[in-house]
Amino acid sequence: MSRLTVITGPSGVGKGTLVAQLLARHPEIWLSVSATTREPRAGELEGQNYFFLSREAFEQTVAAGGFLEWAEFAGNLYGTPRQPVEDCLAQGRPVLLEIELEGARQVRRSFPAAFQLFIRPPSLGELERRIRGRGTDSDAAIQRRLERARVELAAAEEFDATLVNDDLEVALRELEACMDLG
Repeated sequence: MSRLTVITGPSGVGKGTLVAQLLARHPEIWLSVSATTREPRAGELEGQNYFFLSREAFEQTVAAGGFLEWAEFAGNLYGTPRQPVEDCLAQGRPVLLEIELEGARQVRRSFPAAFQLFIRPPSLGELERRIRGRGTDSDAAIQRRLERARVELAAAEEFDATLVNDDLEVALRELEACMDLG
């Protein structure tokens, strides 16, 4: 049976790496594509990277209940369109949604049948090491990410399951089991 699986967890926990590995092993999974009101960046493709909408079209979709979740960041709107998710599920394809905590909470209300999975780091120290290892953030930004991670980690009990991303292969097998992928 196909279902929507929602994955969330703190920045730096390795969600993107896990999802990329999962999709490489299971091409039948559809990774949900978000809609946004921001302009496309060089190389981004409609329907592959994002669905690019005008603010008016986005707001009309919100009013019609057409998003599983949505939020505004830096003056642009972002959301998960309901119809493509439902279409894929109806075709028997498992759907994966990688999203931040507030979005996951919205999906819990708008699509209660979704399976919600929280990805944890082995420790806050390891999370800090991973974020610093990226080499992309200032110390102040790293501290903000770690503070946000503490808040997000406190919400882990809200989820249907929790997975610790310590060893990638072990975490991947656990993710496959949570998604009933064998």
